[in-house]
Amino acid sequence: MANSNGYTAEIMRVYRGTCIHSTQHTAVEILEDALLGVDVKGKIAFIEKDSELDGLSEKFGFSPSEITQLAQHEFFMPGMVDTHIHASQYSYAGTALDMPLMQWLCTYTFPVESRFKDLEFAQRVYTKVVKRTLRNGTTTACYHATIHTDATLLLGQIANDLGQRALVGKVCMDRNNPAKYYKETCQESQEETCRFIAELLDKKYPLVKPVVTPRFAPTCTGALLGQLGAIAKNNNLHIQSHISENAEEIKLVKDLFPESKSYTDVYHKHNLLTDKTVMAHGCHLTDEELTLFRETGTSLSHCPNSNISLCSGVLNVRNVLNHKVKLGLGTDVAGGYSASILDALRRALDSSKILTIQDPGHETLTFEEAFRIATLGGSQALSLDDQTGNFEVGKDFDALRVNVTAPGGPIDLIQSDGPKVALNLFNHIYSQMNKSDDRNIVEVFVAGRKVVPFTEPKPE
Repeated sequence: MANSNGYTAEIMRVYRGTCIHSTQHTAVEILEDALLGVDVKGKIAFIEKDSELDGLSEKFGFSPSEITQLAQHEFFMPGMVDTHIHASQYSYAGTALDMPLMQWLCTYTFPVESRFKDLEFAQRVYTKVVKRTLRNGTTTACYHATIHTDATLLLGQIANDLGQRALVGKVCMDRNNPAKYYKETCQESQEETCRFIAELLDKKYPLVKPVVTPRFAPTCTGALLGQLGAIAKNNNLHIQSHISENAEEIKLVKDLFPESKSYTDVYHKHNLLTDKTVMAHGCHLTDEELTLFRETGTSLSHCPNSNISLCSGVLNVRNVLNHKVKLGLGTDVAGGYSASILDALRRALDSSKILTIQDPGHETLTFEEAFRIATLGGSQALSLDDQTGNFEVGKDFDALRVNVTAPGGPIDLIQSDGPKVALNLFNHIYSQMNKSDDRNIVEVFVAGRKVVPFTEPKPE
């Protein structure tokens, strides 16, 4: 589409239809009969009412005949954000959930992760998990890989090639007494982390960034934690890890770091709590620890499927929100058995209702709040909300095109009330959350590029 009036970005595509997203002040905003323009850089150039069509077409130089019209039961929503997922654990997702966290790691996780020194195995697993999460509507993922640098670089390449926005982390761990075969020395971990960061940044992938990744305090010495904190600070990088997932883990951390006041204090002393840090779980964080999260800008990733599956605990999301801590959702595959953020959203609501059953005075999380946590909240938790998370002008067009009446989908729409069906779409979304591969998500866009359905390379 031609650019006619001096606007710096040429318009690539214009859509008309219903758009649903969250804002800082509104949990859910529904825009019916909206016009949304995407420029050639994949950014949102405008989002206006349909009544503004004539002025927009003149300003941006497109013809009304070029507009893509969404069907009556279709809408756009922002792509979902998975703030915590172990790509290396996808191969056994949905199995091996018969043990609590620490025993589960030693029995199932460490043996599988040690296999990723085999790049052929890594290629197979990482390709599947990126494709699956994209199909499920995850446009942004924050991945834990393994201690293997080359395999982790491969994960970054795969995410880039398939078009997913990703933070990718080489796992660091220099203490692992229950599984001595799966760890590094402190020096190896530091050197390989620096190599990973340098090589990934050298690739100049537009959507993939490195994230400094101490597995968690029980598998890292204080020396390694301090080095990783320095690496992140010197390179202005994201940080990810785990915290206060279950009671046994918290006791172990207290024994390993007796000089620290709390689990949170361990990370704080080693400069690992920043406004670009996301910590998973936090089921048992105290109010004092949550205050430190807010003061440092540290985010929390809520992983309800995993917390329930491994009997770790139930996060009080209302308390986290009341402390004004940034919060996103995570699938935590394979502690969580589903690679779908829609599932995480549903489990978050279930977990909140469990707390209400236990305490009728508890303020239950609403669906609208959970929707925001799954989209805008996730982008804020990963400090990517200047680029993605909702439909604001200047942000990348990361979006899901959803059709609630898609053939083969799980929804049977019995009663239709015309275009106003958008006002009741939340119930329709909620009813489809049992599906791990959501057929109602018919197209997925990242930075304006359609990445689902996949375009497979043609054989030579």
